[in-house]
Amino acid sequence: MDHRAVDRAGATTGTEGILAEVLAGVVRVERVSVDSHFFDDLGADSMVMAQFCARVRKHADLPSVSIKDIYQHPTIRSLAAALAPSSDTPVEPAQAAIEVAPPAGTRQYVLCGTLQVLILLGYAYLAALAVELGVDWISAGEKSLLDDYLRMALVGGAGFVGVCALPILAKWVLIGRWRPRRIRIWSLTYVRFWVVKTLVTLNPLVLFAGSPLYVLYLRALGARIGRGVVIFSRHAPVCTDLLTIGDGTVIRKDTYLTCYRARAGEIQTGAVTLGKDVFVGEKAVLDIETSLGDGAQLGHTSSLHAGQAVPDGERWHGSPAQPTGAYYLGVEPAGCGAGRRAAYTVLQVVSVLFFYAPLAFGGVDLLLAEVPVLVTLLEPGPSAFTSWTFYGAALVTSFVLFFGAALVGLLVVVTVPRMLNLAIKPDKVYRLYGFHYGVHRAIARLTNWKFFIKLLGDSSYIVGYLHRLGYRLTPVVQTGANFGKQVKHETPYLVSVGSGTVIADGLSIVNADFSSSSFRVSRTSIGSRNFLGNEIVYPSQGRTGDNCLLATKVMVPIDGEVREGVGLLGSPSFEIPRTVERDSRFHHLATGPELPGRLAAKNKHNARTIGWHLLSRWFYVFVLTLIGFGATDLYGSWGVPVIALSLVLSVLFGVLYFTLVERAATGFRGTRPTSCSIYQIDCWRRERFLKMTGHMHMALNGTPLKNVAWRLLGVRLGKRLFDDGCTMAEKDMVTIGDDCTLNVGSSIQCHSLEDFALKSDRTTIGSGCTIGTGALVHYGVTMGDGAVLAPDSFLMKGEEMPQRARWGGNPAREMPDNSADPLVPRNVDVGTVLVDEK
Repeated sequence: MDHRAVDRAGATTGTEGILAEVLAGVVRVERVSVDSHFFDDLGADSMVMAQFCARVRKHADLPSVSIKDIYQHPTIRSLAAALAPSSDTPVEPAQAAIEVAPPAGTRQYVLCGTLQVLILLGYAYLAALAVELGVDWISAGEKSLLDDYLRMALVGGAGFVGVCALPILAKWVLIGRWRPRRIRIWSLTYVRFWVVKTLVTLNPLVLFAGSPLYVLYLRALGARIGRGVVIFSRHAPVCTDLLTIGDGTVIRKDTYLTCYRARAGEIQTGAVTLGKDVFVGEKAVLDIETSLGDGAQLGHTSSLHAGQAVPDGERWHGSPAQPTGAYYLGVEPAGCGAGRRAAYTVLQVVSVLFFYAPLAFGGVDLLLAEVPVLVTLLEPGPSAFTSWTFYGAALVTSFVLFFGAALVGLLVVVTVPRMLNLAIKPDKVYRLYGFHYGVHRAIARLTNWKFFIKLLGDSSYIVGYLHRLGYRLTPVVQTGANFGKQVKHETPYLVSVGSGTVIADGLSIVNADFSSSSFRVSRTSIGSRNFLGNEIVYPSQGRTGDNCLLATKVMVPIDGEVREGVGLLGSPSFEIPRTVERDSRFHHLATGPELPGRLAAKNKHNARTIGWHLLSRWFYVFVLTLIGFGATDLYGSWGVPVIALSLVLSVLFGVLYFTLVERAATGFRGTRPTSCSIYQIDCWRRERFLKMTGHMHMALNGTPLKNVAWRLLGVRLGKRLFDDGCTMAEKDMVTIGDDCTLNVGSSIQCHSLEDFALKSDRTTIGSGCTIGTGALVHYGVTMGDGAVLAPDSFLMKGEEMPQRARWGGNPAREMPDNSADPLVPRNVDVGTVLVDEK
């Protein structure tokens, strides 16, 4: 391009001229004015401007530009002025190179995977042996109702105590006390780390998050936790000796404070320290070597990166967190003594031992002993596998169990919580661990049943379900996509959503406030004609009104003026245009006299998708029933091995079956980049694919087995991927290089719902890359080799991370690298020694 043309466009400095030249090339015009607004005048969108930022970063004579800079300075002139270095700005020293552990060899990788498989098989055998001993002892009873009940309670109680105690025993035997260390991934030391991590995070006591029993469990694992602490997050800390929590602290749900992270081929363990009376918001991420002082607060969807410390009494939010005036602890304390907590804990234990355990055993016993066809079928004798009656019995049993449970569950969900809600008054403060707390927890559990949300989400039918659940949605403007497949709340009876609002997946409505001794429920209202992207936490204090766009992973403001007619992006959030010309090209399909016909066609396609979803899940239950009946039939001849084999076959079948289901959902053609209206068939087909996807068992995390599963699902995967719990939607649109590291809670999402439009593109992760805990990588992204994305970051669509770059934040941008990481010493042989000398 001719620089003189740029000059005639008004450039007064060399920086302005170069920026204008680059932008002209991106938006494909001959020239741009330095005073032209990127979005209003040039019609650019965030994808286009991400490409502009990437091209600017390739100019060595220009400073780095982030997407946040673009939104805050939306003209060439203002952007150049903002990027100009101040005369008193100190020159930053050169960043230290990121230390990378030498990658493990294929031999070490295979050896580690082999050991993990053997350990999983050993666990299955141990579980089968326990089941055999329990069943045999129950069968040896006097056949009276009381004797059977007592034996079932004792066996169930012993099994529950054994499963809960095993992680504690394994931790102290295999690890001792955790200390800050580095462990090379795929080493023998890593195997012991993985065993403890898997047992700790899959312990059934994790389901008791929010109760004193959960705190007792973490203390038994070595965590230093004070009195009156309440932890609602089910993401259990792993390196518990490195966790310190002071008296009266509250940690909301979906928070990560694992006390370890995976990075560049290593597991790094480090301390997380919370003082007294600390508040940590929902979906927060606390990296290793972070702390909050006494009385400090960390907001929702916020994070502390390694080395960050919040001083006493200060309130921080954002990713990475920064000081704020917002106040997140929204309820005053109430009397809640040690006796009350103890009584609540005892009641929970008694209910498990004397109600749930006998109920589980009794249900199976009733099924096998009282259904005539099963009694005949499962009597000792010739194998039942050659009898059509065997398969017919499994067919009928699975059908009744699956669809019967769905119908009964639906009836319970729309009636029982509504009656329980009569005991809870809005805006009234209740003490924890009493009657009202138990009622509130029951309402939350019953009404957040994921089965119905996933079944009906992304369709018109979700509106009727949520309305009957208790949501206030009138007057309803049906869009066919009012809610996605993942929506949760504290209570559905205090949720209001305005007309014409469209909500993508991952919305969490926070309409209950907690202190360490009390709680209160309050109404949460989302305005009309809003659009909410993925993974948003919306609190009852949210300060947004009508006609707002809330971008993916945005932090909803809880102070200041009510925002209306604007978009919000980032954490902490800042204003962006509500919509731009490029994003509105499908709006005509969402209005006009032809909309009812388009909506009817979408509803018809969605109804067929719901039918296929139910059919696929029922068939899965049918095969599991076959495996269970087969194991029962062969038990008399083979004993424990056949039970263990049935457990292994169930897991393997699940992986292979849902691989087939996902591929069949696209007609075995796979998914492709697209940009279309939600009222076009390409979008409906993508909705079908996303609804048919399954979830992998958590036991596969951190093992080569998960990499095998990813390849079966279509991921273009290099060698020795370490995946500690990442999720992917369109697997066949993801390319990952060698020796990459994906942390727990991370996500690679190759699509986005954007104001009545579905957009998707491929994402490429280079070799040696790290994606931090809770980070989200959007579509159309390229990460160069060796790049590191910090925890809780949002790498926006279209971004290009250079090789060996370190980015972080929401939205992600280049960050100074502290990562020579003196926080975690390198004074041990990470491949062979114990994590700690006991």
